[in-house]
Amino acid sequence: MDVALVTYEKLPELDPDDRPLAAALAARGLKVAAVRWDDPGFDWSSTRLALLRSPWDYFHRLDEFLAWAERTSRLTRLENPFALVRWNLDKRYLVELAAAGAPVVPTTLLERGARADPEALLAAGGEAGVILKPAVSADSWETVHVAPGDLARAADYLTRHLAERALLCQPYFESVEGYGERCLVAIDGVLSHAVRKNALTRGGRWAGLPEGAPVEIAPEERAAAEAVLAAAAAATGLGVPLYARIDLVRDGENRPRLLELELAEPTLFLATSASGLERMVRAVSARLDGATAAP
Repeated sequence: MDVALVTYEKLPELDPDDRPLAAALAARGLKVAAVRWDDPGFDWSSTRLALLRSPWDYFHRLDEFLAWAERTSRLTRLENPFALVRWNLDKRYLVELAAAGAPVVPTTLLERGARADPEALLAAGGEAGVILKPAVSADSWETVHVAPGDLARAADYLTRHLAERALLCQPYFESVEGYGERCLVAIDGVLSHAVRKNALTRGGRWAGLPEGAPVEIAPEERAAAEAVLAAAAAATGLGVPLYARIDLVRDGENRPRLLELELAEPTLFLATSASGLERMVRAVSARLDGATAAP
């Protein structure tokens, strides 16, 4: 096999956004299949490249998933590479990127077992409240918007979660409801396309609407995304990733800020971007040939 598109048991035929990628790679003459990351019968040395796409139960089985990824990276080429995936799956990287000067949404890290003051967290969030979320999660799992003054809800959330996991606290920016969260996709370090993502507060990907609608990349968003990618490269020392998704939101002064940098298993919105799909196919083919794709 040339490319194993890595998924999980609930998406044995891939997420709909990844099916065009499978078809386009096959049209290039490559042997492609969707494989569950935890399939006990699959020999990962039998594929030339394991391309992480939708292993979306990883956050419930993090240690097991990371052990699989490390093992697999010794048997075949894993994209993105294991070291980058390990760094990225814990969102405390946001604090590291902010310290490096990247334009990140202000983020407070609450370590597992820490004592947290819900009143102080809400006060720091400002008039729109805060977002509380686990440091390791996907698909907005246990991500909540707590309104200012809702001390009881914040205290209950912290009590339920901090004993078991690290958390992040971020101010909620109301622009996500209007202008929207913008997801910019980079392939081999070059920004390719972007979507306006359906907000979590409006149902996210489960609202019966397209998860993202194509939009143009604004110049200031391009600059912010490129600054984030440069900071990540400097922080990790791991070079240019095959794919990256830079999720931006506008702050109270209308400046783009990084909400999340997705380097492990993001939806890349290839189904709505013919040019992005072609870029990805070229990049994967180049990696198989041991080269880096041209922009």
